[in-house]
Amino acid sequence: MKTIEGQLTPVQDAEYVIIASRFNHFITDRLLSGALDGFSRHGVPEKCLTLVWVPGAWEIPVAARRLAESKRYSAIVCLGCVIRGSTDHYEHVSSEAAKGMAQVALSSGIPVINAVLATHNLEQAIERAGSKQGNKGFEAACTAIEMTGLLSAIGKAKP
Repeated sequence: MKTIEGQLTPVQDAEYVIIASRFNHFITDRLLSGALDGFSRHGVPEKCLTLVWVPGAWEIPVAARRLAESKRYSAIVCLGCVIRGSTDHYEHVSSEAAKGMAQVALSSGIPVINAVLATHNLEQAIERAGSKQGNKGFEAACTAIEMTGLLSAIGKAKP
């Protein structure tokens, strides 16, 4: 049986873009630091990274779509944080942002990594941005590297 899988070794000439939300920046900044650390630790040179800032999680899918359409990037990493409040706004933003990112990935064939935290409170967000639960930004960078390798390997697989 043949097995095809990605590795945590960057594909030569791969370019990655990070979309980061300014909303809840005190969390997103930590996710961004984690993502940059993840790329660096796995050998992705800084020159292969582009950072795009958007106002909030709601705006991430449209930016991701435009970036995917450029065909310049091997993977898109999306960072943001939506914290439940006293209204239903949280439900709409987190759900539609996730759907939009998935739609971009499926329609473009480019990995769109969802590291937009959707938490019930600030403590949960902090836990996922570099404390008890690790750093989801770091994990997103690793996923982008692995998926880029996987898709490259699939493209080279013999029928």
